[in-house]
Amino acid sequence: MTQTSDAILQRMMALHPKIIDLTLDRVWRLLEALDNPQAKLPPVIHIAGTNGKGSTQAMIRAGLEGMGKAVHAYTSPHLARFHERIRLAGELISEAHLTEILDECYEKNGGIDITYFEITTCAGLLAFARTPADYTLLEVGLGGRLDATNVIDTPALTIITPVSIDHEQFLGDTLAKIAAEKAGIIKRGVPCVVGPQEDEAMEVIESTAARLGAPVIAYGQHWHVWQERGRLIYQDEAGLLDLPMPALLGDHQVMNAGAAIAALRHLGADEAACEAAMVDASWPARMQRLRHGPLVGSAPEVELWLDGGHNAAAGVALGKVLADLPERPTHMICGMLNTKDVSGYLRPLAAQADSLIAVSIPGEANTLPAEETAAAAAGVGMTARTAESVEAALAEIVAETPSARVLICGSLYLAGNVLQENG
Repeated sequence: MTQTSDAILQRMMALHPKIIDLTLDRVWRLLEALDNPQAKLPPVIHIAGTNGKGSTQAMIRAGLEGMGKAVHAYTSPHLARFHERIRLAGELISEAHLTEILDECYEKNGGIDITYFEITTCAGLLAFARTPADYTLLEVGLGGRLDATNVIDTPALTIITPVSIDHEQFLGDTLAKIAAEKAGIIKRGVPCVVGPQEDEAMEVIESTAARLGAPVIAYGQHWHVWQERGRLIYQDEAGLLDLPMPALLGDHQVMNAGAAIAALRHLGADEAACEAAMVDASWPARMQRLRHGPLVGSAPEVELWLDGGHNAAAGVALGKVLADLPERPTHMICGMLNTKDVSGYLRPLAAQADSLIAVSIPGEANTLPAEETAAAAAGVGMTARTAESVEAALAEIVAETPSARVLICGSLYLAGNVLQENG
């Protein structure tokens, strides 16, 4: 019987009892068995941060591809299919290629303890090492210092997007501790682009960079970015750029765009490449307008949006996006993981939504029960109730307000489920 990638991924899930167990020992062991693919990659740009990693990566990729470069990209989690995590020279990895490298990694691991993220990251690195390209974009999964992607001795560039409180159970309960984990990707002598940070986080990042002799390219010091008359204005020591606004919606994307442009300028990109970064970037489930599929068909007059931001900072950013949209009755369908600060996420959104319908995330062991999400929403002043599913929640909203704006939000896992079901 021919193996499928899904079957091998299922086997990989059983190799370690914990989903998250931060250490690099198992990764180094497997990489050694695979003949160290991490040492054979095209120049690496390594991206850490709490919010904006994926959007920043998407813009850098669009910019580099605008220069005619072939770009590998690694991201997580996936939304609908695992293949989304591994992009080889611009194209999502094929089923045959993915199955082959997963099988090879599984065999070389020899049944020894290793987490799902660790072994699949090794598989991504193996695919990148064997496929010619000009650059490799690596997005950290969790933290940075002990993340499975943190195995590149000398990347071309590191990037730290805004750091905020998230994953405290793994990274620490203060901003300084979390920033120290993110700053773990900084390497000796390698420049580091730093997005806007709270002072507490910035101090940690700067002291780490100073200790390692890594030049810092920081927002507010070495580069600036702002909106002016519907345009994005970027300025650094090399001059000023007047660019279109990012294709990705929201004020917070201006800062992500700034970090992407700072990275591109460091890599020698011209203005046309920076423009491509703004115009051509796409990143699913980040304030994505759904225009096709069964869900849209079931509610033809509804303005349907999908977003997978899930922490307090993401809630603030999303609240600003909603506030800037034309006025329209707005209802949320929300599903969260039980590891998240639900109240912190929902508080900035309370003023923007007429109601919230909570759902449990289908097939997700760590889902927060819909009742608890609804209780948290009520606790921050929202009108909240529960529904059995996203489809049922949407049907309830349509029955009451046929032409509403509906935002499905709360977890990337819920967003992935919606994208899969909506075809």
